[in-house]
Amino acid sequence: MVDELKVRPNAWGPFRRSSCHLTTDGDLEELHASARSIGMERRGFQDHPLAPHYDLTPERREAALRAGAIYVPAREQARARRTSRRGA
Repeated sequence: MVDELKVRPNAWGPFRRSSCHLTTDGDLEELHASARSIGMERRGFQDHPLAPHYDLTPERREAALRAGAIYVPAREQARARRTSRRGA
């Protein structure tokens, strides 16, 4: 899954203009395979306790969508994570 691009005017590096996240609601290996398919390296993985993800530039986001990722708004992803934690 990818979320919406967020503009970050004060950020640095390749993400200085905008970025988004590549996430999964499944197994982490699925996330890593998706990232590899668009040329991401494992060192770009961020093992956030609530939302493990890769940061994507706009170009990588487009590549992820072409490779089969689906757009799910960040708020919807967060809502689903909260619901799954309550049910666990």
